Amino acid sequence: MNLSKQIKKYRNRDNLSQEQLAEKLYVSRQTISNWENEKSYPDIHNLLLMSVLFKISLDELVKGDVEMMKHELQNKQMDKWTISMIVGMVSGILSLGIVNRYFGTPGYILSFLLIGYGIYASYRIDKIKKQHHLKTYQDIIAFQEGRQLTDIEKEKANKKHKWQLPLIVALSGIFSFVLAYLSMKLFS
Repeated sequence: MNLSKQIKKYRNRDNLSQEQLAEKLYVSRQTISNWENEKSYPDIHNLLLMSVLFKISLDELVKGDVEMMKHELQNKQMDKWTISMIVGMVSGILSLGIVNRYFGTPGYILSFLLIGYGIYASYRIDKIKKQHHLKTYQDIIAFQEGRQLTDIEKEKANKKHKWQLPLIVALSGIFSFVLAYLSMKLFS
């Protein structure tokens, strides 16, 4: 968690040793060490004391943790919708042959519902990407790692981005067609 880094950063900024900070907070030096090494977490009382001692708001002290938690939550959302998209699309395409064999034409409704769910999940992923200004694969990887791309990385990625999207769409279409064709041949 970032709180450990925040405590260490402000302690060093104010030229305090772990022992000196411990004395001011009426805790042991080992407690400060545990906080900075993420072995334990300060209680609200100690957080308030540190915010006063460091002359910063409580929000500033824990902001790194709040931002990290927010990022983790968004990252989990991206992962959830990515898995949903893959499962929905692949199972929808693969089920085309099965439903045709066992349920006839009305069975296609199930396949189209699964594919529709995959498309909806794809829409949700795109919404997250737009919200965080993610255009390229490198942007997404950096987002998942909680970092920003450098200007050089952005320039390089944007050059590739021009041809990547049409290629991905074309390959996805071909892959989907082949899967659907094989599924229908296998089960009909």
